[in-house]
Amino acid sequence: MANRKDLDPERSPAAAFGVLLRSLRDERGWTQDELGERMGCSGAHISAVENGRRSPTQRFAASGDRALGTGDRLVRQSRAVRHTALLEGFPEYVTHEGRAAEIRLYEVGVIPGLLQVPAYATALEADAVRREAITVDQANERVELVARRQAVLAARAPSPLIHIVLDQGCLLRPMGSPRIMTAQYERLIEFAARPSTVLQVAPFSMGARRPFSLPITVLTMPDRSLLSYAESSQRGHLERESAAVIPMLTAYHQLQAESLSQAASVAMIKKLRKGTP
Repeated sequence: MANRKDLDPERSPAAAFGVLLRSLRDERGWTQDELGERMGCSGAHISAVENGRRSPTQRFAASGDRALGTGDRLVRQSRAVRHTALLEGFPEYVTHEGRAAEIRLYEVGVIPGLLQVPAYATALEADAVRREAITVDQANERVELVARRQAVLAARAPSPLIHIVLDQGCLLRPMGSPRIMTAQYERLIEFAARPSTVLQVAPFSMGARRPFSLPITVLTMPDRSLLSYAESSQRGHLERESAAVIPMLTAYHQLQAESLSQAASVAMIKKLRKGTP
C-alpha cells in the first residue's frame, strides 16, 4: 500500500466519487480486483474510477451499490459527476497544469481561461446559460475555476514558462461590452510583458499552414515528461504518453514559427484596444 495515491475529494465531482468508492471498498476489506469481480468489471477499471481518471456511469454506480450493499449512495454521488459543467478529463488536466514546468496552449474562438479577466469569463458563461447549454450553477463553477487556475499559477515561484498562441478570431470576437473587451486586451498586453511568458497571434493569413484546427495544450512536467489535452464540444481527452505527445509538440513549434512575433502580436492587440483594427 506504499504507492497508494492520495485522493482530494475537492478536486472534482469525479474525485469525490472516487474517494467514496474507495472508502466503501476499504470498509469491506476488498481489493480493487475483488470489487471488480463482484461488479463485472476489471480491477483496473475500479482503479481508474477511484483515481478520477474515468468518470462513473449511472450503470457503474448502480452496480457498485448492489455489490457494496449501499442502497443508492453511489448513484446519488454519480449524479454530481454527470451534472458538472467540466468536460471529461479536464479536472485531472487542471491538477497537472498547476504543477507543469512549461505550458504551451493554442486557442481558437475565445480567449483561453488562463488569460480571461473575470468580466470576460462571466460574459462567456452567461451566453452559455442563455443558450441553455449549462445551468447558472454550472456557469458559476466554470468562472470560479478560471480564477482558481490563474491563482495557482500566479502563486508559484519560480513561475512556469507559458507559451500561448491565439487564433486571430479570439481577438475579434466581442464578449460583453466594449469596456470588458478593453480590459481583456489590457490583460493580454500585461501578460505578454511578463518575463516567463510568450504571447503570439496566428493570423487568418496563415491559411492551411495552421497545424491545428482545434484548441490544444501541451504540458512539460518537472520530470520533462509530456502531457497533452484537447477537447471537442462534447468531451476532452488527456494524453499521458509522452511518445504520443511529441508530434503535437513538434506541430506547436511549427505553429509558433508561422505566427506573428510577440511584438507584432502586441501591436495588433493595442490597435484593437484603441478601436482601430
